[in-house]
Order: sequence, then C-alpha cells, then structure tokens
Amino acid sequence: MAQTAPRYSNEFLNIGVSARALAMGNAHSAIARDVTAGYWNPAGLMGIRTRYEVSAMHAEQFGGIAKYDYASFATHVDSNSRIGITAIRFGIDDIPDTRFLYDADGNINYDNVRYFSASDYAFLVSYAKHTKWLGGLDWGANAKVIYRNAGNFANAFGFGLDFGAQWRKNKWQVGIMLRDISTTFNTWTHNNTLLYDVYVQTGNRLSKNSTEITLPRAILGVSRSFQFTEKIGLLATVETITTTDGRRNVLLPTSRFSTDIAGGVEADYKKVAFLRCGINNFQQIKNISATGTMWRSQFNFGMGVQIKKLTIDYALTRNYTDKESGALYSNIFSLKVGF
Repeated sequence: MAQTAPRYSNEFLNIGVSARALAMGNAHSAIARDVTAGYWNPAGLMGIRTRYEVSAMHAEQFGGIAKYDYASFATHVDSNSRIGITAIRFGIDDIPDTRFLYDADGNINYDNVRYFSASDYAFLVSYAKHTKWLGGLDWGANAKVIYRNAGNFANAFGFGLDFGAQWRKNKWQVGIMLRDISTTFNTWTHNNTLLYDVYVQTGNRLSKNSTEITLPRAILGVSRSFQFTEKIGLLATVETITTTDGRRNVLLPTSRFSTDIAGGVEADYKKVAFLRCGINNFQQIKNISATGTMWRSQFNFGMGVQIKKLTIDYALTRNYTDKESGALYSNIFSLKVGF
C-alpha cells in the first residue's frame, strides 16, 4: 500500500468546538478548563469542578451544505485526575448518486436517483492528571479513533495520539498541545465494484487502497486575565499553530514548517455575561484584478451567559469574504452543563 503525507489531512479535526472558542479565534489551548478541553487540550479537564460535565454543539457551514456536530462528557477519577469522551461528526448528506439515472431504455428516470453521505467521525478518549511539578502542572493525553466514509464507495479507519499540558501562575496561563504526536494513520479501502463500469466508460483508473498519514502539529498558547473592577474582567489569549506537513498559506510558511497565529479576548460581567471576539486563519490571496496579493483573515464575534451550572454560548464566524460574493457567515450555538 502507498503511504502519503498530504497537507490538510483530517482537517475536519481542526475546525474547533464550542461557540466560546470559535468566537475567540480558536485560541483555546491555554484557557480551556472545562469539558471542551478534551478537544482543545486534555490537560484542561482538571479545571472541571462539578462531578459531571457535558457539552454539545451543532453548526452548519457553507450555506447549510455541511453539518458539524460535537458532544462531550467528562468526570472525576479522583481529586487529581479526570477522564473525558468526545465525539465529532462532519458530514455532507443527501448527495445524489446518478449512476442509475438512465433506465434500460435510455430514458431519464429520477426515481432511480439514490442518495448517500460523505462523513468524517472522530472519537476521543481523554485523561488528565494534576502534578506538583513547576508549582502545579496539569498534563493530559488523547487516544483518538477516526472513521471516514464516502457512502459505500470508500471508507477509512485511523488512530492517533495527542498530548497536552497547562501551567498557571497568578494571572498567566500557558498551554501546549501536540496533536497527532504519534502521527495519525488513516487506512482507506475502496469498493471499486460499485464504480467499475463508470471508471471504464470514462477512462479513469480504479482507486487503490492506501494509507494516509497526518503529521504532527504543535500549538502554544499564552493568556492573561485582568480585573478592572469588582464586576468587570477581561481575558486575552494568543497562540501559535505550527504544522509539519510542508508549506501552507499562513503567516509564516517554510518548505517544511508553517506557523500561523490566532488570538481572542473575552470580557465578562460578574462571570455571568460574556462578550468575545477573535481573529485567525490568515491567508494571502490574489486581489480581484489578479495584479497582486492581499492578506485576509477570519474575524469572529460571540457572546455567552452562565446561569448557575448551565452555559449558553453563541458565535458568529466569517468563513470567507470578497468583493463579489460578500461575506459567508456561520451562526453557532453550544451548550454546557455541570451536575
């Protein structure tokens, strides 16, 4: 089987979870201290104070074409350790399969159109531990299983490991997240019998089973909290994301490594009401006249409210904008409850 290390492999795992994090530009590796840390940085699960905590999110992207769903659960093992489970699905449903559009007499019969889904799934099992190192270092790890499918035509199974750590000192927080530290392997199997006739008629080569490799990425985050008055506070965070799969269209690309930057702020009133904004996804694109290039980025906004142990968050994220099509936004809600 051929092994490849393409850029953007398993990229659905980098979209992000929770409206709070998305509103803050996905800069969350240092500040995630709840059930969502199972995704952002498993060390942050040590921040859970209730016995159990659950979270869920649903988002629709690209005008509702793609559906993105997330759910997680975390609980205490003992006073110095936590465990969590995270499930993610990114999929496009109701894709027409027109192989049988024409009947045996050569007539179009729309009743013969079938539908399938192209979906990516990830299941993460997280463990976090508190230590006395450096005055109180938390560390954690994820074991993740990935399943991807394109209807009955192809599917893949994958496995990988993540490692994270967080350290806090006074009003400062530092987080490091090493994703796919083991490299993540997706083994693809193609069902060529379903497409053999089409491939022969169109002159295409039959697909071969293969193994796709996702190379590691390192995320380093730093945050600081400010308390302006007894009721009003502010949290600011920034992080760097370094990938190892070659040159990407980011702020600091090289032939082997590429580094991007993300940041966000969160203002709170009595730790009950929150306003957020963030920036991420810096890219260089050609201008509309194709005579030069320009930088663009993704701006995000959001708000949240915490009512006792229930938290409701909202994010408005801008996926893309230009002079012709304008901006394409996603409205995202997420819930979190402790009990």
